[in-house]
Amino acid sequence: MPALPTRLRPLVAALTLLAGLATPATASAALHPNSPAPAADCALPGKTGWTDEGHDTDRTRFQRAGGTHRVLTLFVDFPDAPATDSTDAYAAHLAPAAAWMNRASYGRSRLTLRSLHRWIRMPADSTSYGFTRDLTFEAHEKYLRDAVTAADPFADLSWYDMVYVVPTKAAAAISFSPTYLYDPATPGVTADGRRIKWAVTFGQDMWRWGHKVAAHETGHTFGLPDLYSFTGATHQYAGGWDVMGNIAGPAPHYLGWHSWKLGWTRDDQVACLPRTGRRTVRLSPVERPGGTKIAVLRTGETTAYVAESRRAEGADRAACSTGVLLYKVDSAALTGEGPVRIINAHPATDPPTGCTPLDLAAHTPGQTFTDPATGARIEVLAGGPTGDTVRMSKG
Repeated sequence: MPALPTRLRPLVAALTLLAGLATPATASAALHPNSPAPAADCALPGKTGWTDEGHDTDRTRFQRAGGTHRVLTLFVDFPDAPATDSTDAYAAHLAPAAAWMNRASYGRSRLTLRSLHRWIRMPADSTSYGFTRDLTFEAHEKYLRDAVTAADPFADLSWYDMVYVVPTKAAAAISFSPTYLYDPATPGVTADGRRIKWAVTFGQDMWRWGHKVAAHETGHTFGLPDLYSFTGATHQYAGGWDVMGNIAGPAPHYLGWHSWKLGWTRDDQVACLPRTGRRTVRLSPVERPGGTKIAVLRTGETTAYVAESRRAEGADRAACSTGVLLYKVDSAALTGEGPVRIINAHPATDPPTGCTPLDLAAHTPGQTFTDPATGARIEVLAGGPTGDTVRMSKG
């Protein structure tokens, strides 16, 4: 979870989505109502001014998800919590995040992880940094500044795009792992002539979540919101279907919507139904490259239903269910308030051990979802190991 700065700048770009405004794409659709609509017609504008599900990500605040991200990992200890072990185990614990990110992005996002293998002594006790869930942006920035300043004599930080800060296991006070997103309106943190714009400061929870906590927190630097709930049942909205939700879930991956938002899924891999009509789509599993990844049925200026095929593989083969995952996206919903809500195909089913009710949410052939309020309807027509076929309609 990124700590919010005192001042939030508005997003610098927004999609123009005005009812009645006839663009060439909408004019063409009016003349040919059975022609597939372009994917852009189903992209939603962000409305929160922070991490959300909108496609108009503010590139002055968040880094691009594609390409190579050079990351320097710093290992820190404290006067009240000196390290007595090697940094090797800490680096090895996070190292698999690079391969995981590469696979999840279909090779379009690469983490180059390098470690400064020495303990950097922080200038203040671990208990002084205020690592509670109401951690302020200013306190978090001070922690990062102290780490970077202490490491500066030993590394050239101008070469790196972001920094990971890992505390010794002895520092129990550094309990959780927030993301640092810089505030352009403040002086910020600089080293070797370069502004440190993005960082993840890991806590002791990294040992519980595993290396995927790096994928979750780095996702915030790309502009992704939290899909777990800040109030009530923690995983009531998205369960373990996305690493931005339950990191330790049975099928942690990025949703197809997120992959499209981040540019890993191309527009020609998105089937869009922005208005009334019907469209049948063959979906390729999100976990594999190639094919059509998501079918999007737009229901309003900031809302849409999404269908995607989920077929867990490899280390994620323990998924509690596979099939067509359906969910509602609301780009006006704040992080932690359900910007993505999974539609559960089996709400009354008792989940097996290790699964939550939402982990059984995938739909199978013969099942249909209908939203009477919008007229949206999604039917699962066929399915199998290589993908699923759905029909979406509205009107």
